[in-house]
Amino acid sequence: MQARSVVPRRAVNAVLAVAITVAACVAGYQYHPEGWASFDGTAYALTCLVALPLAVRRDAPLTVLSISCGAYAVYLTLGYQPSLNWWGPALALESVATRWAPKVAYAACAPVFAVLLQSGISGRLPAGVALLQAGLIPLIALAVGRTQHVLARRNAELRILSAQLAYEQEERARRAVVDERIRIARELHDVVAHHMSVVSVQAGLAGYVFSSDAATARSALGAVADASREALEELRRMLAVLRVDLDGGGPPDAPALHPLPGLARIGELIDRLAAADVTVEIRTEGEARPLAPGLDLCAYRVVQEALTNVVKHAAPARVEVNFTYLPEQLRITVRDDGGKDFGSSGGSSKSANSLPASGYGLIGMRERANLCGGSLSAGARSEGGFEVLLTLPTSAAPQVPQAP
Repeated sequence: MQARSVVPRRAVNAVLAVAITVAACVAGYQYHPEGWASFDGTAYALTCLVALPLAVRRDAPLTVLSISCGAYAVYLTLGYQPSLNWWGPALALESVATRWAPKVAYAACAPVFAVLLQSGISGRLPAGVALLQAGLIPLIALAVGRTQHVLARRNAELRILSAQLAYEQEERARRAVVDERIRIARELHDVVAHHMSVVSVQAGLAGYVFSSDAATARSALGAVADASREALEELRRMLAVLRVDLDGGGPPDAPALHPLPGLARIGELIDRLAAADVTVEIRTEGEARPLAPGLDLCAYRVVQEALTNVVKHAAPARVEVNFTYLPEQLRITVRDDGGKDFGSSGGSSKSANSLPASGYGLIGMRERANLCGGSLSAGARSEGGFEVLLTLPTSAAPQVPQAP
């Protein structure tokens, strides 16, 4: 775009230079005032030398100014009529003021002032008028050139800012894509980790008691089927959301999407853990109230991950989940007893169902809490077991009881 704008300006300068040259030559040919030398071939040559260099005044303004002023000074010295050709030095000075720094532009006013003063004296003007003309014309050319210089600099700054803005917009778009991928990865981790942990524990239990306790084995296999079915349902819902986001719509026969899980579904989560010898007790302090969708999902996923870790590393165990509703906070505590002396399966079932720790669960929980403006702490208890404490900021919404 910049190259396209330079070409028309050069063309305009060339047309302007030719027009001034032709106009001065025609005026010199037709107008012959007494007291000055006749307009001969030398006058034509000097007129061309004064005006034609203006065609390249954008590329070499100082050179054009020197040639134009020098040729005009020679023209006046030879006694030709001074009313012609003074446009050349003035336009050359305007180009210098546009392209160069102020110090150079101010210095360039000197030769223009001198040659215009010579023009006034050669034209037999009064001294005051000659000085006024010699001073006023350079000031006007300088003012126009400095204005053009400021505008060009601001346009350059705007181009830089526009490029930076475009770059920042691209970075924000890329960051949004990365954040969305992280969110999807976190959701997939929570869904798959929880349900696969339940499936693994129950499958291990079923295999362990398959010959000795058929009823327990059937119950465990039923829990495997339920967990698998719910995992598939949540994954199908997430993939349907992704399809809508990417394609702008879904198939006409797509099943209705269930809402995102929240604290209202904690009961379903606890029911699935009963067969894994994990007993969960829920306690609520304060007036339960509805949460924003993001906070509700965060609270659910943290409780889900905490209970999944209990299934992985401490089953059979007893777990306490405490919901404390404060005026501007919700505190959720998930505390297990470490599986000490609990459960009918004893240590054998624990060894059969234990899974290695990956370390990503706590990282994901902390990231969720930070995104919601909350905090999360987790660690082993001195009396045994593990505790997860989630603190989320909430607004003072109307007190509407809502069972967790």
